[in-house]
Amino acid sequence: VVSTQSTGIMEDIIEKLKLLNYEEEFVSRRGQRPISRTYFAVPGSAGEHFFVFSNLLSWLLGMCGRRFEAPLEDDDPNAVITNITSEIRSLGLNTDFPPSRLKAGYGDEVCYILNQMTNKALEATSFSWARPEYVEEDAQEESIEDDQMDEQIEDEGIDEDFEEEIMLDVGEVNTSSQDIIEVQKQEELLESSTDALEWKMEVERVMPSLKVHLRGDKDWRTHLDNMLEYRKSMSTALSSSKVQLDQMHQEITRTLEKISSREKYINSQMEAPLAEYRRLKDRLAEIQEKYRTAGSTVTEQSRNLAQITEELESIKMQMDEKGTTMTDSGPLVKIKQALTKVKNELVQMELRIGVLQHVVLTAKVNDKRVCSAICILTITSAISKHPSRTL
Repeated sequence: VVSTQSTGIMEDIIEKLKLLNYEEEFVSRRGQRPISRTYFAVPGSAGEHFFVFSNLLSWLLGMCGRRFEAPLEDDDPNAVITNITSEIRSLGLNTDFPPSRLKAGYGDEVCYILNQMTNKALEATSFSWARPEYVEEDAQEESIEDDQMDEQIEDEGIDEDFEEEIMLDVGEVNTSSQDIIEVQKQEELLESSTDALEWKMEVERVMPSLKVHLRGDKDWRTHLDNMLEYRKSMSTALSSSKVQLDQMHQEITRTLEKISSREKYINSQMEAPLAEYRRLKDRLAEIQEKYRTAGSTVTEQSRNLAQITEELESIKMQMDEKGTTMTDSGPLVKIKQALTKVKNELVQMELRIGVLQHVVLTAKVNDKRVCSAICILTITSAISKHPSRTL
C-alpha cells in the first residue's frame, strides 16, 4: 500500500535535492542513478533501496558538517542503521520508531528522515526562499481584456454583482481569440480582394503574437453553467442510486444481523471445546516443561556416562598392560640373571674384604711392635741420663 503522505513528502524531497544540486554532487560524483519522485514511497528491492538511502543520507550528513562514511552494499544493515540513528539523533531529529522500518528502504519513516535532513542541509548551506516575482501586464493588453469582457457581459445581460464571484477560464478565451478577431474583421471589411489562402497563412504567422492575457475573475458564466450541469447530473444520479443504496443498506443490515446471530451461536457451541482446548493447552505446556527438565537431566547423565566410559577405558588399558607384564617371563629371567650376578659379586667382595682384613691386622701388629720398641728406647735413654733418680 502506497502512502499518499509519503508520495507528497517525496515530491518536496526531490525539489529540495535539486536546490542542493544533487544531480552533480551526488549522482555524477558517486555514480548513482537519479531518484524518481516516488522512489522511497513505494515498495521495491529492499537491498537497493536501503543502499541508495544510506548513501544519500551520508551525502546529506556531509553537507551538514558530519563525518559519515558511505556504506558498502555488503555491510551489515543493522550496524549501518545503528550509526544512522546515532547521527540523526545528534542533530536533534526524532527517532521514536523501530530501526527495522529503515531496513526496508522505503516508507513514512524513510521519507521523514530524508525530508528533515534536506531541511538541515539547506540550513547548513544558508539557503533562503526569495519573495515571488509577479509579471506586470501591459496596460494596452489590460484595456483590450476589459473591453472584450464588457462587450460579452452586455450581450449576455448578466448581473454585475455575480461577476465578482466567478473566475475566468483563460484557456477557453485563448482558444476562441482567433474566432473573435475574424468576426470583427469580417464586419469591418464586407468586401476584400485579399486571397483567402494568403490571409490564413498571415493569421497563422501572427497568431503566436496575438495572445490575450485575461484576469481570471470574470468568466463566471462558464463556471455557472458547469455548476448547474453538475447539479442536474448529481440530482439525476442521486435519485437513481438512492434506491440502490437503500437496498444495499438493508441487505448489509440483514447480513450483519445474521453474522451477529451466527457468531453468538458459534460462541455458545464452542464454549466446551474452547475450555477443553485451554485445558489441553495448559497440559501441553506442563508436559513441555517436564520434557525440558528431563532433557536437561538426560544431558547431564549423558555427560556423566561419557566421563565414566573414559575412566573405564583407561582402567581397561592399565589392566591389559599389567596382564601382559605378568604373563611375560622375560623379566623373571632377567631377575634370576641379576641375582646370580649379585651373588658372584658378593663372593668377590667377601674375598676382597678378607684380604683387606688380613692386611689391616698385619699393619696393626706391626704398629704395636714399633710402639713397643719406641717405648723401650725412650725408657733406656731416660735411665742413662739420670741414673741416680732411677735408683
